[in-house]
Amino acid sequence: MRIARFVLNDDPAFGLVEGPEGEEEVAVISGDPFYGGVQPTGVRHALEEVRLLAPVIPRSKVIGIGRNYADHAAELGNEVPPAPLMFLKPNTSVIGPGDPVVLPSFSEEISYESELAVVIGRICKDVPVERVDDVIFGYTCANDLTARDIQKTDNQWARAKGFDTSCPIGPWIETELDTENLAVRGRLDGELKQDGSTNQMIWGVRDLVSYVSQAFTLLPGDIILTGTPAGVGLIREGQRYEVEIEGIGRLSNPVRR
Repeated sequence: MRIARFVLNDDPAFGLVEGPEGEEEVAVISGDPFYGGVQPTGVRHALEEVRLLAPVIPRSKVIGIGRNYADHAAELGNEVPPAPLMFLKPNTSVIGPGDPVVLPSFSEEISYESELAVVIGRICKDVPVERVDDVIFGYTCANDLTARDIQKTDNQWARAKGFDTSCPIGPWIETELDTENLAVRGRLDGELKQDGSTNQMIWGVRDLVSYVSQAFTLLPGDIILTGTPAGVGLIREGQRYEVEIEGIGRLSNPVRR
């Protein structure tokens, strides 16, 4: 299922995105699918008639994983870490499809990072690898925007990774997906910049969720960013970046200063 969060006439709602590309409809569901399940209301809208929002606003946190693709670590002159390298982004960093990324005044070097995002579906802690599938709600596209100059000067990554609008996600959550070998691409103003695959990840989805859950209690709606392939670069005011992940769709955001 593809579960979207959208607004029509100022009323946010969730819905199932159904139909072939270019002819999609949104079947409205009742309440919050994270807590009440998927209950269609019978109301339907053409996808083009609604405005998509971030498919979820995390109740507590976004957990990022750094340097999970060897080629990306190498392009920035870094070694592959001996264990998953975790950082946090606040939920105020999250925006949805089409929402503008606002470049912060304190940085002149903001870069894009196309990533597969895991959305947690139930409260969990210390999850064994073999039970990770039980706690995943689904997957979406993400752009882990990073202030590179600040990342180099600060002693930790909170400001570089967590500024407002630094975590676009969307366009919806795909609940049924094999994440072993998915194409992960990124385009800057239509030009292909990143072209990788989840089979290049050093730690796969199940290992990451299990590892993260050892440190943090995970809540429904929490997001884990799984790292970015090589090809990252700087983005400027007036440009647009599009993240495309096979089996999910495309997430596009303009950039403003």
